Amino acid sequence: GVIAGSTALLADAAHNLSDVVGLLLAWGASYLSRRPRSERRTYGWRSSSILAALLNAAVLLVATGGIAWEAVKRFSAPAQVGGDIVACVALVGVGINTATALLFMKGRKTDLNIRGAFLHMAADAAVSAGVALAGVAILVTGRLWIDPVVTLLIAAVILASTWGLLRESINLALHAVPEGIDPKAVGAYLAGLRGVTAVHDVHIWAMSTTETALTAHLVKRDAHDDDALMAEATRALHDRFGIEHTTLQWERGPDACCPQRSWDTDSDA
Repeated sequence: GVIAGSTALLADAAHNLSDVVGLLLAWGASYLSRRPRSERRTYGWRSSSILAALLNAAVLLVATGGIAWEAVKRFSAPAQVGGDIVACVALVGVGINTATALLFMKGRKTDLNIRGAFLHMAADAAVSAGVALAGVAILVTGRLWIDPVVTLLIAAVILASTWGLLRESINLALHAVPEGIDPKAVGAYLAGLRGVTAVHDVHIWAMSTTETALTAHLVKRDAHDDDALMAEATRALHDRFGIEHTTLQWERGPDACCPQRSWDTDSDA
């Protein structure tokens, strides 16, 4: 990038470096999430994958800001750009980034952490392709403004593809219900269990980018068949909603109440 005088190629290099750091973070989080729990960390290190996805998105957005800033500066201070060097180096980047992205394609739909790594690599391939096209165009036309214009267009594409990842990882970090799980459907299912008259204090959150937990209070006057019903609910919550860890609490007394949002079997609440 320095030899060619191309801000776009330099930005591509910086972006690739940020993605290498992102991949190291993703790998580290994947390793930590498999570590056994301890007396102090009863959930182990599972949430590290959520933090890695959040940091991954933040790093990519910062890199995108750097790309845009460098492009804007080039409009006021144009410089000669070696289009041939830009095109050749960027095409090498296209091949490497595309091959790397394909390694993450299979797991991107089920793991937010892997999805972050896949988006990083796919964005890198797009950036490198844009830089290669800019190099060819500069070589053919000699118009130096092509370099910053293409860079800004690429920055916009990266921003659009990363925003969803950032939003979802923030939601998971704040213990929001993971996307793909309908809390109303979960509450309605629990309220429909045999003998259950009401459900309240339902909490659904992500323990990691691949594991979801649930706690809920079930109002059930009759203690008959509790164990079988709990086993049935646990299996159904896993099979229907992908919830890995379920904790259900029975409430018996006449004063059992539903202090917050609840699902009452006798109403639409």
